Amino acid sequence: MKHTLAVLVEDESGVLSRIAGMFARRGFNIESLAVGPTATRGVSRITMVVAGDERAVEQMTKQLYKLISVLKVHDLTEVPCVQRELMLVKVNATPATRREVIEVATIFRSSIVDMSEDSLTIQVVGDPGKMVAILQNLSKFGVREMARTGKLALVRESGVNTEYLNAQDIPLRELGVS
Repeated sequence: MKHTLAVLVEDESGVLSRIAGMFARRGFNIESLAVGPTATRGVSRITMVVAGDERAVEQMTKQLYKLISVLKVHDLTEVPCVQRELMLVKVNATPATRREVIEVATIFRSSIVDMSEDSLTIQVVGDPGKMVAILQNLSKFGVREMARTGKLALVRESGVNTEYLNAQDIPLRELGVS
């Protein structure tokens, strides 16, 4: 199972290297990694997706807490969260296929951020499932290049679990929406 971990660390040089080294030494694989500053000065947030069962994630968490610069580790896997990822994808777009590529981008609420005679670069923001879906639709045109940020996640303070709601077939009227 994949787990999303949010790790708050002191913002100092070498922290990411120490964390990556610790994971490598213990044979844990990081599938996705995103790092950036937080609202608190001197604190950075590392959001990582790792594979493993509950026991493996518990072990990873214990190992992370042994590192001096680690302030807090939170497993967001079962917590209602807002999750997003950014992807840039460069796609072949001849004059004959350009309109169809733009239509696919529009359907996925994506933006065209660059254009040349024979390609379009599309910016996609959304959950990881959206990334897979748009790539499936764009693959017939030929994907030249792709870059993804890795997953970012924040706990939903409202407590609304959209993953749960998406899995259920709940009519909107039951949610108070007409």
